[in-house]
Amino acid sequence: MTTSLNIPVPSTKSLTNQVALVTGASRGLGKAIALALAQEGASIAAVARSEDALKETLAAIRAAGGVAEPFVVDVADGAAVEATVEKIMARFEHIDILVNNAGVTRDGLLARMTSEAWDIVINTNLKGAFNFTKPVGRLMVKQRAGRIINISSVIGLMGNAGQANYAASKAGLIGFTKSVAREFASRGITCNVICPGFIETDMTKDLSDDLRKKLLERIPLQRLGQPEDVAGVAAFLCSAAASYITGQILTVDGGMVM
Repeated sequence: MTTSLNIPVPSTKSLTNQVALVTGASRGLGKAIALALAQEGASIAAVARSEDALKETLAAIRAAGGVAEPFVVDVADGAAVEATVEKIMARFEHIDILVNNAGVTRDGLLARMTSEAWDIVINTNLKGAFNFTKPVGRLMVKQRAGRIINISSVIGLMGNAGQANYAASKAGLIGFTKSVAREFASRGITCNVICPGFIETDMTKDLSDDLRKKLLERIPLQRLGQPEDVAGVAAFLCSAAASYITGQILTVDGGMVM
C-alpha cells in the first residue's frame, strides 16, 4: 500500500510469510489463536481430530483473505504426528511457529479416577506437545529460528480438586517448556507457556450461576476471560517484540493467580 505521495507504508502484518501450526484449532482457544495469527499474516496449518470440526476456523481465515489448510491427526499418536508434519512441510515448505494447544479433560476425584481417564489426558495434553515439538523442533533448528508456544493452565500452577490428571498434564507442560527453551535457545528458537485462567469456551459455558459467581469472586478483574485475551498474548509471543522472551510463564487470568 502507498500514500498519494507514493511513500511506502509498512505492512502491519508482522507474521507475513510465516507458517503457524496450531493444534486443537477447531474451537475455543485454538480457533482464536489461529485467527489472531492469520490476522497478522501467517499461513495456518490447522490441526484437529476431524476436518469437519475445522470448517469454521478455515472459513473465517479464508473469508478475511488468509491462508489456512486442515490437517487431521490425533496428537497423542506419535507416528501419525510425524507423518502429519511431513504433510505440512510438503504443503508449506517451512514451519515458523508451533502452538501446542490441543487438550482434553476427564475430571473426577482421584479415588475414582480410572487409568484410562489419566492416560487420555496425559497423552493428549502433555505427550501431544512432545509429539509435535520433537519433529517441528528439528526443522526449526535447521532454520535457526522459530517460536514455540505451549498452552497450559492456571490449574497447572495451583491444582484443582477433581482434576489431578489435568493439573499434572498442565504442570508438566510448564517444565517441558522451560527445558525446551534451554535446549533450543542457541538456535534462535524461543519457547514460552501461556497459562489461561477461566476463559469463556465450551469447557466453561455449562458452569452454574452459583459456580460462576464463586469464580468471579476469586478474579480481581471480576470477569471471565475471552479466547481473544489469550490469542493476543500468543500473537505477541510470535512477534519481533518478543524475540528476547523465552522460558517464561505468562498467566492470562484476570489476576487470579498472583
